[in-house]
Amino acid sequence: MKFIGLLIVLANLFSISAGAQENTAITTPAKRQYFDLGIGFGNSQTSISGSYLHNWHVGKKRKIFLGVGGRINSQFGNDVYFTSAPASLASEEKNVDSLFISSPSVFAVNAVINLGYRFSEKFQVGFNIDAIGFSVGAEKAASFIRNGGNSPALAKPTSFNLLLIGNNDQGSLNSQFYLQYDFKPNLGVKAAYQYFFTEFTTNTNVQQTPEPNDRFRNKASMGYIGVVYGF
Repeated sequence: MKFIGLLIVLANLFSISAGAQENTAITTPAKRQYFDLGIGFGNSQTSISGSYLHNWHVGKKRKIFLGVGGRINSQFGNDVYFTSAPASLASEEKNVDSLFISSPSVFAVNAVINLGYRFSEKFQVGFNIDAIGFSVGAEKAASFIRNGGNSPALAKPTSFNLLLIGNNDQGSLNSQFYLQYDFKPNLGVKAAYQYFFTEFTTNTNVQQTPEPNDRFRNKASMGYIGVVYGF
């Protein structure tokens, strides 16, 4: 996932703001919990996500936070193309075939990692990413596409989700770079850029060249808006 640059930006924001607010009194608690619920929207795809996060605030001014939690993701689409998922195939375009599903849907439950920086009692910026979990969903009719030809197939969401590195990831995983504004002590809004991997597994190895494969992935860039309850 291409979030290294975003993390570097966050690190720079941490150091700049920490220097500017060196004399600010500590008002942030040592730990804080959140529930959030929102909708993601992209090209022919929509998601509904709900999460629980437990953050620990660290550093001299407790501006930096690190957290863990869980997230439920529901993803729906229309006329979506999935491409060969294993890293050994996805790394070279000549080895990539496609799977077309007219109405894919995935329901995923994942553990999530969260980190960010709280500028004030009202405003924070952060990054979170799914780490491990499982997915379920109905089996769908699909079309396997190779060299302009297609053949019928059946596919369902890959059951096991695991964050590794880039194309080594497996299953359906969500990540967000977000801004959060708390207009009340326990209530806020959240806007995010969301990068959502969804993966389907066919009932047979429909791809045979250059190696047998039954896993196909879609990568969706999405906007996200949600509400947050903190305590």
